[in-house]
Formats: sequence, C-alpha cells, structure tokens
Amino acid sequence: MKRNSRLSLALHTLSHMASDSDRVRTSADIADHAGTNPVVVRRVLGKLREAGLLSSEKGHAGGWRLAKPANSITLADVYLALDERLVSGNDSDAEPSLCSVETRLQTRISEVLDEVEESLVQRLRETKISDVHPKSCSYCDS
Repeated sequence: MKRNSRLSLALHTLSHMASDSDRVRTSADIADHAGTNPVVVRRVLGKLREAGLLSSEKGHAGGWRLAKPANSITLADVYLALDERLVSGNDSDAEPSLCSVETRLQTRISEVLDEVEESLVQRLRETKISDVHPKSCSYCDS
C-alpha cells in the first residue's frame, strides 16, 4: 500500500489510537507523525468521523479519538468510509466505443474488477483495528 494514501494514513492513525484509546490526538500531532499536512489529516479523519469511527473535540484541548472500541472497527469499515477504491472498476467517464468487441471487453473487465473489489472488502472485514495496533512503537516511544 502506498505510504501516502488516505487509506494508509487512516489505518496508521487508528492503529495508534487503539493502543491508547483515551488519549486525544491533534491533527498537527498526527500530521507530524505521518509526515503530512494537518489539513490532509483533517480531511481524511473527517470522513472517519462521518462514518462514526472517530469523534472530534474542538478547542485548545481538542482533537481526535476513537468513537467506538478498536475491536469493533474493521479494516473494511475504514476502507468504505474513505470511499477510495484500490481496484479501479467501471470507468463511467470513458468515451463510448464504436467497436462492439472493445465494449464487450471493457464490460467484462469491469465485472471482474468489481468482483475483486467485493472480495477485497470481504477480506478486510476479517481484520479489526485491534488486531493490528502496536504494543509499542519505536518511533512513538523515542
């Protein structure tokens, strides 16, 4: 998985949050740890808040925390909340083709990619954030 993807950022952040679920984390702290911008963090985590996976508190002592136990959040929950497909399926913006062979090929390829996407989501449902959170992190502990 690309290190700079939204999914990677979300999973990494939630995994760390699972290790200390009472701790509130600021967008700036998360961004510093992930090597990105706080605005990017807020956009990504905002989608997780909309999905009910995170809560946020405004103000000086505000920040982000898990909205429910880590053992009830699956990797699929995160993936689906971000609405980011790893498997590119049907390209509805493609130009219409005059060739019936190309049209049939594209239709079949889209069907296969949709099946792969469904399989991916099913497999992601098998792992919870609590299964992957670190016991300790050399980067965080230093």
